[in-house]
Amino acid sequence: MERKSTFNEIAQEYEKYRPPYPEQLFKDILDYSDLNTNDEILEIGCGTGQATRGFVDSGYSNITAIELGGNLAELTRERFKDRPTVRIINAQFETWNHDNAQYNLAISGTAFHFIQPQELGYKKVFNLLRNQGTVAFFWTVHVPSYNEPYNEIREIYRKYAPQLDDSHNPSMEQIIKERSNLTLQDGLFKDLEVKQYTWDHLFTASEYIALLNTNSRHRLVPEDIRNELFGEIREVIERNGGNLLKPQAVVSFLAKKETMEMDY
Repeated sequence: MERKSTFNEIAQEYEKYRPPYPEQLFKDILDYSDLNTNDEILEIGCGTGQATRGFVDSGYSNITAIELGGNLAELTRERFKDRPTVRIINAQFETWNHDNAQYNLAISGTAFHFIQPQELGYKKVFNLLRNQGTVAFFWTVHVPSYNEPYNEIREIYRKYAPQLDDSHNPSMEQIIKERSNLTLQDGLFKDLEVKQYTWDHLFTASEYIALLNTNSRHRLVPEDIRNELFGEIREVIERNGGNLLKPQAVVSFLAKKETMEMDY
């Protein structure tokens, strides 16, 4: 709960500095789900509406989005104020009273891992989906780089915040295996498809520090230590030309609802 509440503190910065999801991601979800433009979409943890925008721009705007953070919900509500079928609800998904609503597609962009307890999350989504409904959960995944200046930056992390040393991060293969198991557990979903999207994004030193400042684990570092950490990372980037090419990755998990009913 502490980590996911950090995003609400920096709603504007999150919207400005987080790279958007790739267009192909939305195309693949729509192809897999065989969605009609008037079908109903449930979004869990919409944040500032980056994923919401991807579906709206693709012509699918019948969206109910649940967002825990009040500032985030208000920002996204304002962003889509000219889209009356995009409904933003400021609530915790686990306790949200959905009045027996049913949806054709449930999506969540870099948010569903915050749902507690994990078991309740998938079971609730299962019951919110119509028969033949689709779940599409996707995450931005940090990809460690071991060339310069990343090795120098990694040493700064070890100095100020060793818990953020990304050499200890799970591999992409481990992440995919764990999330695939969670998606298929209890036999709620079937026909799992996993897709990966990779590209490089160029950041200035200021943009990169601003991006780090939107990361929940960085937000939990005491402010004085965080300032020292960011100051030295900025120095490294500026000393190496002022820009940093960062590998980006998104992985999505698409699955169909099994045709059965389950209480939760």
